[in-house]
Amino acid sequence: MKITKSFGGVAVAVLATGVLAATPAAAELTPLNPGMVPALQRDLGLSEGQALARLGNEEAAGRIARSIAGALGDRLGGVSYHAATGKARIGVTDPALLDRVRAAGAEAELVRFSARQLDSTVDVLNTNERSAPDAVTGWGVDTAANRVTLSVLRGQRQVAEAYVAKSGVDRSAVTIAEVAQKPTPFYDVRGGDAYYIGSSSRCSVGFSVRGGFLTAGHCAALTGGGALSGYNHVAMGRFGKYVFPGEDYASATVNNNWTPVGQINNGTRVSGTTEAAVGASVCKAGSTTGWTCGTIQAKNQTVRYPQGAVRGMTQTSAHAEGGDSGGSFISGNQAQGLTSGGDSSTTYFYLVNKAISATGTTIVLG
Repeated sequence: MKITKSFGGVAVAVLATGVLAATPAAAELTPLNPGMVPALQRDLGLSEGQALARLGNEEAAGRIARSIAGALGDRLGGVSYHAATGKARIGVTDPALLDRVRAAGAEAELVRFSARQLDSTVDVLNTNERSAPDAVTGWGVDTAANRVTLSVLRGQRQVAEAYVAKSGVDRSAVTIAEVAQKPTPFYDVRGGDAYYIGSSSRCSVGFSVRGGFLTAGHCAALTGGGALSGYNHVAMGRFGKYVFPGEDYASATVNNNWTPVGQINNGTRVSGTTEAAVGASVCKAGSTTGWTCGTIQAKNQTVRYPQGAVRGMTQTSAHAEGGDSGGSFISGNQAQGLTSGGDSSTTYFYLVNKAISATGTTIVLG
C-alpha cells in the first residue's frame, strides 16, 4: 500500500508494498472549442442555433465596440453586450455622441459616469482594501448600471456605508448590494495531487469524477476514513463507497471549494478510459514520487497484502512510494487505474473502469 502517515512533521510510509439576430457567415466565426456550444445550450438554455447565433453576434458586437470605443476617450461610459438585440451597448457621457455610436451599428445610452471615473473609484477602494470590514465581500464596476457595486453581507449595510464614506469616493458612484455569503476560492481536483485523511494520513487523487474523485480503497479502509482536505489543507470532502481488500477502490465527494477537472497535475489531459495492452507504456502521477513511467507487465494479477488479497490488478514497472496510493495511472491520454501497492521494482494498479462501474460514477474528461 502506498499511504503515508505524518507524525511530528515526519512522513513515514505505511506498508511497503432572449431575441437573436441572424448568424454571421461561418467563416467570420472564430474556431470554437468543441464543447462550447453544448455547454452554452445547457447553461444558458439555448438551442444549438441560438448558441451559434449568440456567438456570432457577440463577435460582431465586439468588433464594432472596438472600432469606436477607443475614440470616445473620457466620454466613454462603458461597453456591454445586449443579448436581447444581439448588439453592443455603448454608454457615453456626452449626448452629442449618441448618433455617432448608433451610426457605427451599436446601441447608445447616455450615462452619468465615464468608465475612467468608475475605474478610478475602484482604484481608491483597492488602496484602502486592508481597512475594509470583514463583512464587505468585494467591489467592482457594474457597466450595465454605470456604477461601482460594493457587496456586503446581509444585514451589514451600515458597515458598508461607513466604509464608503471613509474611503472618500463619490458616494453617488457606488451601489451597495447585500449578499448571503462570502466568496471562497475554488481549487481543481487533479490526478496525482495529494489529499489528507483526518490529521495524519496522505494519499493521492486518482481521477476526477462528477462531484468528486476516485482513489484507492485502502486509503479509506486503513485510516478509518474521516474528513478529507486537499493538497493545500483546505477542507475537501469525504469518502463515499470504498472496498478493500478483495478490491481496492474508493470514491470521494468534494465540497463547493473544489472543481473536478479531467486533468493530471502535470497538465496531461484525460480523454478516455480505453485499456492499454500488456507491453504498452504507462505513467503514474502521485503526491510523493510525482510523474514516473514504465510499462504494463501483466494483467489480472492477484496481490496478497497483509490485510488480504486484491484481485484483478495490473502489474507495472513504474516506480511508486508511500503517499502515492490512489494516484493516477495513464497511458497516453487514456486513464488506466488507481495506484494500489507494490515493492521497490513493481507497482500494481486497480483498473479505473472497474472502479467507475463499482461506484456508479462518471469520469471527467479534459
